[in-house]
Amino acid sequence: MAADTEKEARNMEDKALVYLEDVTLCMEENIVLRNVSLTLHNGEFVYVIGKVGSGKSSLLKALYSEIRVSEGEATVMGYDMCNMRRRDIPYLRRKLGIVFQDFQLLTDRSVFKNLEFVLKVTGWRRKEEIAKRIQEVLEQVGIPNKGYKMPHELSGGEQQRVAIARALLNTPEIILADEPTGNLDPETSGQIVQLLHDICKRGTAVIMTTHNYNLVERFPARVVKCEQAKLHDVASPQEHHHS
Repeated sequence: MAADTEKEARNMEDKALVYLEDVTLCMEENIVLRNVSLTLHNGEFVYVIGKVGSGKSSLLKALYSEIRVSEGEATVMGYDMCNMRRRDIPYLRRKLGIVFQDFQLLTDRSVFKNLEFVLKVTGWRRKEEIAKRIQEVLEQVGIPNKGYKMPHELSGGEQQRVAIARALLNTPEIILADEPTGNLDPETSGQIVQLLHDICKRGTAVIMTTHNYNLVERFPARVVKCEQAKLHDVASPQEHHHS
């Protein structure tokens, strides 16, 4: 029986895009999260909620190998995160789309040039293919005519759409969105979360950190909570609302 259970666990790991089992994350010798277990499959949307400083961002950073996994078992897109070789990190990150709260656009160049830069760095060469892919992702995020604009000419919501377009360029299987609505007004925040859910429905898994419980209630999905250095599943949006 134990062997069957082990086999099932192994199959689960093989199919999962993210598989964390009993993981500990440390930053400068301090434990940020301990005994973390999490699986993520194709097309799944997961909110990671919790107070500021509870470890939400650290969890995402561990998934793109910014923070080292010090204990436990961890695979992301088939990479062993406990024994990650430095030279493999860029290849892992190409399979992920990362969206930040503060957009992190290059302010000295247009939207098109921002996206072109990413494609060139990741090996795209042909001008026609680059232009076609940029237009595809801009259409996907609802700003098809903004390619010529400079970042400062865009609203916060438009800048975040560009950041999501950038994350989609290399057709990632997972989008990691760290507080993507943190700098946006409530209406724009709702539009951005709806966009991420739409992307998820097309088959891309999404992990989004947030401390905005209102958004979690408006756009329901699986919820996990960082609290007291632990990560645990939350049954429903109502359960965590006043906790």
